[in-house]
Amino acid sequence: MPVIRTLSKVAKQALLNPGCGCQPITVAVRTISFSPRQVTSDASFHSVSFSETDHPKVLITGGLGQLGVGLAKRLRKRFGNKNVILSDIRKPPSHVFYSGPFIYSDILDYKNLREIVVNNRITWLVHYSALLSAVGEANVSLARDVNITGLHNILDIAAEHGLRLFVPSTIGAFGPTSPRNPTPDLCVQRPRTIYGVSKVHAELMGEYYHHRYGLDFRCLRYPGIISADSQPGGGTTDYAVAIFHDAVKTGKFECNLKPDTRLPMMYIDDCLRATVEMMEAPADTLSMRTYNINAMSFTPEELAQEVQKQLPDLEVTYDIDQVRQAIADSWPMNFDDSNARNDWGWKHDYDLPELVQTMLNYIGSDSRIAQTN
Repeated sequence: MPVIRTLSKVAKQALLNPGCGCQPITVAVRTISFSPRQVTSDASFHSVSFSETDHPKVLITGGLGQLGVGLAKRLRKRFGNKNVILSDIRKPPSHVFYSGPFIYSDILDYKNLREIVVNNRITWLVHYSALLSAVGEANVSLARDVNITGLHNILDIAAEHGLRLFVPSTIGAFGPTSPRNPTPDLCVQRPRTIYGVSKVHAELMGEYYHHRYGLDFRCLRYPGIISADSQPGGGTTDYAVAIFHDAVKTGKFECNLKPDTRLPMMYIDDCLRATVEMMEAPADTLSMRTYNINAMSFTPEELAQEVQKQLPDLEVTYDIDQVRQAIADSWPMNFDDSNARNDWGWKHDYDLPELVQTMLNYIGSDSRIAQTN
């Protein structure tokens, strides 16, 4: 029966044993309509395997955000330019469009996503599309659609096509009743923002799909991410990026959090490397599917003092944004990432002095080039 050799285990079972309890499947000789949205509890999905000489075919959603372009650059160096596809609903700048494959992708359009995965033979999916904390609070209904409904589409497609799926989580997945210093991988979470609620939902749904369907789901809880080549994007930790731009351009910085607000942070290079290492880690090394990762923890005052070692004339003032302050006060002060370090060898490279020097070198050189032009 040549047709049956092309079917999934569930379809074979339904054809060969009609009394197995599987949902009825209509089979055509040439095509089979099949979706995890229609699969019963007998379903089993597994990641597509490839030999060491092959490379994964990667799709990155929300690719024009803070992390997508950098991750694509890193993965293209590793797997080849054509094997990593950036996607977003926005038009990319020229340097992104011409640097490698880019396509339009709306995560709320299930059919569009499914066609992209099938037509490009995707094996890894990195799901970066999300509305961040402060932006999400300003538009809860949109955050719910993007962060939750969009995730459901991603999970179903990843399960249906046996993808390895990475969905980032965040310090925002914790709440005021969580232990804050340090915050372990497993504890009470109970966030109070739609962003945090949606990320807890993503963690639990991903782990559910892993245990129920065998989906190769992987997740890292990112701390605040600091990068020089992207502007602040509506997050509560954005002050730690804005201070460098303002310090170089104007010599003055107004912080919207209290000077003693301690939060875990990480330089973007460490974040992207951790993501790749997590995606490449053998499944048998993972004792869990969602890990904390961390590099450093500091306050706005400590960051300002470190910047002033390089730019002593920097003036720092504080005008507290009560919404962002309330969010920050509910988040971890420090992450316990010992499981990531023990299980798959996570180790950060950048501490606070290295972070400050790197950011000032990068932004300062860009500023000097702009002035000469």
